Amino acid sequence: MSKTVLITGAASGIGLHIAEQLALAGHYIMLTDLNQQQAKNAAAAIVAKGGNAQGYALNVADSEAIANFFSQLTQPVDVLINNAGIQHVAKLEEFPADKWQFLQQVMLVGPAMMTQAVLPNMRKQNFGRIINIGSIHAMVASKYKSAYVAAKHGLIGFSKTIALETGDANITINTVCPAYVKTPLVEQQIAAQAKEHGLTEQQVIDTIMLAPMPKKAFIGVDEILHTVTFLMADAACNITAQAIAIDGGWTAQ
Repeated sequence: MSKTVLITGAASGIGLHIAEQLALAGHYIMLTDLNQQQAKNAAAAIVAKGGNAQGYALNVADSEAIANFFSQLTQPVDVLINNAGIQHVAKLEEFPADKWQFLQQVMLVGPAMMTQAVLPNMRKQNFGRIINIGSIHAMVASKYKSAYVAAKHGLIGFSKTIALETGDANITINTVCPAYVKTPLVEQQIAAQAKEHGLTEQQVIDTIMLAPMPKKAFIGVDEILHTVTFLMADAACNITAQAIAIDGGWTAQ
């Protein structure tokens, strides 16, 4: 059955792949991104392939922008995918305070406000799926990523709370926690860590990023898509408050 799916940060990387594949599977996609033109271009590319999508500008770090966005929607959201994310890598002593706070705003406050906005209609129709694209760093920590790790850990606590608050309805909230996916964001991290540690980018991949993972491999976007599709299903109605690791065995240690 076709669903209306709202995805944040969906003009590139993981969000774009999910948007494209869900659209081609018959769902209507509301694709949002900070950059309006990129969002519209991504939606147009999906439509050209036969999918049903529209692109919108949305700054998830701005609660007023979120409220304005939802005030203009003409149809309820069945599935919310909180995907927007940013990264900044630095020792805490060198981490700008405004940057630290901004990461929380994008990856923790933003998803909370997006969830707050979709819940009333989800309750009204007695169906909703809220899927957070978290990270392995929602479960474990790495040096120099204090803001990112804090936000992603907070997302799991937030999701547990909302699962309790929505236990009386057919609404679920879960967090997908992949290890490293070779997206533009991760490519930037590789370059930043190479500079920070005086290593080559391949050394960063081998000795930092993939070192804790028994399978020694980047996670594919199709693996995340498969998990999202599973969580969207009617039969996943009692899977809620879960942090689902796609980590090649990282958290087994």
